Amino acid sequence: MSQSETLSINVREILKAKAPNTKVPNFLIRYLEKIVHQDEINQFLAEHGDVDGIEFVNESVRFLDLTIHTEGLDEIPKGKYTFAGTHPLGGIDGLSTGLAIHNRFPERSIKFLSNDLLSSLDNLMPLFVPVNKVGNKTQRRSLPQRLDEAYQSEMQMVIFPAGICSRRIKGKISEMPWTKSFITKSIETERDVIPVYFEGRNSNFFYNLANIRKFLGIKTNIEMLYLANEMFKQRGSTYHIYFGKPISYKTFDSSRSAQKWADWVREQALSLAKKPKK
Repeated sequence: MSQSETLSINVREILKAKAPNTKVPNFLIRYLEKIVHQDEINQFLAEHGDVDGIEFVNESVRFLDLTIHTEGLDEIPKGKYTFAGTHPLGGIDGLSTGLAIHNRFPERSIKFLSNDLLSSLDNLMPLFVPVNKVGNKTQRRSLPQRLDEAYQSEMQMVIFPAGICSRRIKGKISEMPWTKSFITKSIETERDVIPVYFEGRNSNFFYNLANIRKFLGIKTNIEMLYLANEMFKQRGSTYHIYFGKPISYKTFDSSRSAQKWADWVREQALSLAKKPKK
């Protein structure tokens, strides 16, 4: 991508495209520009918009001044795996986990399973298997084929089966339930599974907003608008990522359903939190 083609964020234009017949007050536009850190992100894109893939991830982690410590990753033998991880933050956790795995297995690189929002970032497209939840029928029908190609490749699959970041439930910050597809695809393609625990949390504001939105019966996840702000709050932070031992795909036999096995792997990932730091 050339410098002239570098993408930028323009909240005003996005709102105009999404709601062309709605007049949004200027004060609200300015607030949203601040919340999504429009100026800072555009400055970053202006400086690094000409790189993509893992190099863009590396520049993003450097821009956020993150220090990442891993436990257990160096003990994982060579091979191709499905890395199934917890998703407490909604951005930094994915970038950091993927970069750590790539650095451990540079000859294989990585593939993420992503949602529509992440798929819109052209710089990251080489790493993503996009999941078009609201795409047209042709896009939705092609997802199984895209998944098959990714799982059958030699790349490492990096999956966050919860799909959304953690929420506070009954006063406790909790990893959301995991879906089962990573189990069925790992069995089909004979990939062993690595449980991963990322140690981190968002702000109380984020969790309170999510619970208020749910209490009021609002279906739109408005708290997701604040994930960029949460990311910038965590700038300069240190995180620990714990990697478990490989679980053979042969473990996932007919003694349990695929969903029950997914629940079990989730518990294995959460149990890594109790491992003492070195």
